[in-house]
Amino acid sequence: MGRYIGPWTKISRRLGAFVGGSLKSFQKRNFPPGQHGRTQGRRRKLSDYAIRLQEKQKLRYLYGGIREKQFKRYFDEAARIAGVRGGNTGNILLQLLERRLDNVVYRMGFAKTRLQARQLVRHGHFLVNGKKVNIPSYQVDPGDIIELREKSKKSPLFKENLEQRDPRSIPSWLEVDRENFRGKVLEIPEEIELEIPVNVQLIIEYYSA
Repeated sequence: MGRYIGPWTKISRRLGAFVGGSLKSFQKRNFPPGQHGRTQGRRRKLSDYAIRLQEKQKLRYLYGGIREKQFKRYFDEAARIAGVRGGNTGNILLQLLERRLDNVVYRMGFAKTRLQARQLVRHGHFLVNGKKVNIPSYQVDPGDIIELREKSKKSPLFKENLEQRDPRSIPSWLEVDRENFRGKVLEIPEEIELEIPVNVQLIIEYYSA
């Protein structure tokens, strides 16, 4: 399955949670898309499988519409790590997703959305420890320095994005130097606060069924 390139507001309406698109449109039309979306609303009872699938889709799209095959690899890796080192598979899954370079760029405030962050990373705007990395799924480690390349610092886009981001929204496991367009990964995140409620246990059950 390829990456979704359609309207993101439609995905948000289908999932009943804002994962992207126009927030104003989502709030105005917060019912499933389609001919009977308004009349049926969310009264239709979902099966256990459908509920688990929906939670998985919410997390996939929240992190920028990760392809199903790649998302499954994240889950398998989380389960493997939990089996070797111990720990909670769901929490490890979230850690792997949070450590994606595009997510870190978004969390630091260099991008307004994860979708924008992915595009900026792909265009080679960022350095990791002094080397250009244009792979959005690149996994960062504690101590890594993420910064804009010199040429990109002249773009007003990044200054505008940083100014619009509330410094209090930057998670404690990251450190940002706005003046120098640089950030540092301090540690692997332990407590991860998502923008929407997601039941990660149901995702584990989805893949374990």
